[in-house]
Amino acid sequence: MKVAFSTQDKQRVDAHFGWAKNVSVYDVTPEGYSFVENFEFGGKLEEDGDEDKLAPKLEAIKDCAILYVAAIGGSAAARVVAVKIHPIKVAQPEPILDILEKLQEVLKGTPP
Repeated sequence: MKVAFSTQDKQRVDAHFGWAKNVSVYDVTPEGYSFVENFEFGGKLEEDGDEDKLAPKLEAIKDCAILYVAAIGGSAAARVVAVKIHPIKVAQPEPILDILEKLQEVLKGTPP
């Protein structure tokens, strides 16, 4: 299962989806996880009502089942869900590796 992480520092889930400079993608299985690719985004990313800046991000995560974010706007969340990706908001910045280990444990059991 591929999982995407909205990140500024490539270490933690610490970015609003629309403003994220990076989206890191990992593959997670019950046996482990592996880094797939990091997508970098430049330009003007802050909130400005420009929904077109989301298109390249949605394209980058199209194969993912889950997207972890620090925050996500309502219309962006709707667009993520529309392409069958489940957005999950973390309460505070969380290390990507910690989340990957938790996901691996869930997959070893009986995932929802």
